[in-house]
Amino acid sequence: MATAQPTRSKAVPGSEPEPDLSTSTPPPPPPPPPAEQLRPLDQFRAAISEPVVAAFCAGGVAGAVSRTVVSPLERLKILFQVQSAGRDAYQLSVGRALAKMWREEGWRGFMRGNGTNCIRIVPYSAVQFGSYNFYKRHFFERHPGDSLTPLSRLTCGGFAGITSVIFTYPLDIVRTRLSIQSASFAELGERPKKLPGMWKTMVMMYKNEGGFKALYRGIIPTVAGVAPYVGLNFMTYEFVRQFLTLEGEQHPSASRKLVAGAISGAVAQTCTYPFDVLRRRFQINTMSGMGYQYKSLADAVRVIITQEGVKGLYKGIIPNLLKVAPSMASSWLSFELCRDFLVSLKPEEEPLLQ
Repeated sequence: MATAQPTRSKAVPGSEPEPDLSTSTPPPPPPPPPAEQLRPLDQFRAAISEPVVAAFCAGGVAGAVSRTVVSPLERLKILFQVQSAGRDAYQLSVGRALAKMWREEGWRGFMRGNGTNCIRIVPYSAVQFGSYNFYKRHFFERHPGDSLTPLSRLTCGGFAGITSVIFTYPLDIVRTRLSIQSASFAELGERPKKLPGMWKTMVMMYKNEGGFKALYRGIIPTVAGVAPYVGLNFMTYEFVRQFLTLEGEQHPSASRKLVAGAISGAVAQTCTYPFDVLRRRFQINTMSGMGYQYKSLADAVRVIITQEGVKGLYKGIIPNLLKVAPSMASSWLSFELCRDFLVSLKPEEEPLLQ
């Protein structure tokens, strides 16, 4: 009996045999490429568009923009603050004081210390905005996009302010020295023809005024003032921003963001301004001709009120309030514009997230 032999289809030259669809299984999807195989540009865009990183970078830009806009008023505020009783070189109106600064030092006088201030404020503002976003996302938001309470925003802002001060305080104290060393205070004697720069001033303070501790002189009143200031600033801005967002809008217009920034800065500065005066006084506590030799924070408050009255704690507040509106308005607006731009760089399809 002959056995049946399996029939074989005759292969057609140049063709492949058809697969048996009844028994074959679809091939598994290819694994996502590892990070090192992504295009470098996509890696960069994915990293910089992360909320905390975007807030960090945008904060640095915002700080540089806001400080440069108000540099003359910022320096004038410091000159007002460091004058105690009996010193009247800058006991003038804001307009006359600015004119005096222009006559004696020109445009450089308006920008004196601004380079150092920008070098300080870029990392300071970057750390402040970045750490605020970090604390908010990791400690207070249970789910992404949750709305925080005012107390939570105040707390996040306070911790963000402390974090930024610790990282950048030496640059702040050097900026104060640079701001006043060229001014026409009789106690400082004749102004030198060539003034020391930022790094030379820092080295001189380190060598002649007590080492590393000299670069952190006055940090206690600074932290005491910065924590509530930054907390109030963030809390007030987000509240006013939300209030100014019209129904049906996701974000307020640029002009309303400017208004929210101006209001938040004015509220925060007015509430915490005495700490700013104390910070400046301690920063020059050992400076020849201008030192006050305060023994402690409480002693400084007592001496200032005794010799200068309560208004001594608010010296320089007028130019400070004049600068707050454009400073904080430009800061918040440039921050939001830059942050939104960086977040928009996120690639539409990220292989790492598949």
